[in-house]
Amino acid sequence: MKQNPEGGSVLRRVRRWCRVEHVLVVSGLALLPWLVVLAAGLPTTAVASNWRTVWIGLDAAEAVALITTGLLAVRGHRLHPLTATAAATLLVVDAWFDTVTAAPGADQVSAAAMALGAELPLAVVCAVLAARGHARPTETCPAGTRPTDARPTDARLAGTRPTDTRLAR
Repeated sequence: MKQNPEGGSVLRRVRRWCRVEHVLVVSGLALLPWLVVLAAGLPTTAVASNWRTVWIGLDAAEAVALITTGLLAVRGHRLHPLTATAAATLLVVDAWFDTVTAAPGADQVSAAAMALGAELPLAVVCAVLAARGHARPTETCPAGTRPTDARPTDARLAGTRPTDTRLAR
């Protein structure tokens, strides 16, 4: 493998540059000019042939995300912050599309009422639940100590051996 003057391999430098975080930033930056293309080229109105399917699918995804989040949170499962984040995102997207696609008048008032009265408050609850779940301190033993009972007792410890003192995250 070819070495660069700093002592690291060229391949290692390329891998370090191509980290997922960098790919995400570059992808986001690449979307910015695309937004200009869309703004200039999209029609102001459109007819969607599967309108009902889209809305039913979005609301079904919200229901699944909310139910899953609630069940996982009640059980104290470590994945509930992820489902809470997904639920919050879906709720915000639903509020956005409801309000911007509503017809002027009663439909727009109804969409705004649903967004402000249900979807956005639920999204905030889910975001707080996700943030609190991510902010939980990890369960570790002080240096030099061992737990008295290392048997797996819940889903977080499943897959560890009874003699393993490390707690699975």
